[in-house]
Amino acid sequence: MRPLLLVCLLLVCHATLRAQEHLVESDSLGRFKRMVDRHTSTQTYRMTFIGVPLIVGGVVMQRYDADFRRLRNGYGESFHQTYDDYLQYAPAGLMLGLKACGVESRSSWGRMLTSDAFSAALMAIAVNSLKYSCNVMRPDGSTRNSFPSGHTATAFMTATMLHKEYGHRSPWYSIAGYTAATVTGVARQLNNRHWISDVMVGAGIGILAAEFGYFLADLIFKERGLNVQETTVVYDRYRRPSFFGLGLGLTTVPGRYGLGPGLRGEFFSDPSVSVQGAWFATPYWGVGGRLAVTNLRVSVNGVSQNDNLECASAYAGFYFSYPFSIRWMLGGKLLGGIEHYKECRTERVTFGERNGLSFGTGFSATYIATQNLGVRFMTDYDCAPPVVRGSRERLHKLSFSLGVSAVF
Repeated sequence: MRPLLLVCLLLVCHATLRAQEHLVESDSLGRFKRMVDRHTSTQTYRMTFIGVPLIVGGVVMQRYDADFRRLRNGYGESFHQTYDDYLQYAPAGLMLGLKACGVESRSSWGRMLTSDAFSAALMAIAVNSLKYSCNVMRPDGSTRNSFPSGHTATAFMTATMLHKEYGHRSPWYSIAGYTAATVTGVARQLNNRHWISDVMVGAGIGILAAEFGYFLADLIFKERGLNVQETTVVYDRYRRPSFFGLGLGLTTVPGRYGLGPGLRGEFFSDPSVSVQGAWFATPYWGVGGRLAVTNLRVSVNGVSQNDNLECASAYAGFYFSYPFSIRWMLGGKLLGGIEHYKECRTERVTFGERNGLSFGTGFSATYIATQNLGVRFMTDYDCAPPVVRGSRERLHKLSFSLGVSAVF
């Protein structure tokens, strides 16, 4: 009897200690979450978190400029449109139109125009100083003032102005502004007028210029002419995190693959572009999809080839999210879809154009920079079809991406 009582006592003590450890772990995790929110909710952090990484990322991506241009040439070499010359001003036009129609904004007319004047001056100084000091040749070889993109800087500056003034009224104002800005930046590269690094740095400069322009006006006006105190607070941690965004990254294909008798191929890391979005029915799960393109350099038996494997994919499936803290969400996805390979002609073997079923998964961490704008860090794995017809060796693609998303 006594041994049984002793065993029961030990089990109770063990359960009690485990419960105490769980409470300590939960409390430690809670303190960590509060610390993360405290440090990432400061005004300085929120002003710089998107703009600074875009600028730093653009500088880093300069080494991949030629790779992204090759990706552009593979899918849009004949693209030539002029709407980006006008679209860059669309967010500002919407902002002024709403104001003229009497829709109340964050600021009075005087305060708003002062904020916008500061923003435009800071953006113009930064862009023109870099353009005529860096002397980077445009991709089309026309002039040496490619870096950074002035069109993109203007577009993201005006989108941030619109967000500042009307983002608190509806997320769709912010979504419309940043969508127009993103389309402008993409069009500048598709038109062969800018490198990817020009566009990323231009976007970062535009956002920072607007943030600091409004900051300077706030110092001058203080409470005068201010209709809304704060427009960047995230109010509900457990809201449904539906999103739509653009991602840029690198795709790598580990391992070697059989391409034919005595032929082994490798695929080098190359840039990828993706567009994805999801509608969430609850704070934890939703449905959505992803479109992605990449351009992989090919090596056969250790010899680099002139042609590249151009891949495009379309996926749909389930997205998952966990609200780790007020501003951070952890996510995952399970997707299925179609992968398309364009014909690739190498010196040793030709891959014919083909489609095949593909499966994908991935993980992400999203920082909610403002109520309607998130920055996503993504790692995706795709189990793509074989590149050679009749082969059973599926292509295993691993992508690392940074994305900007509208959250609604």
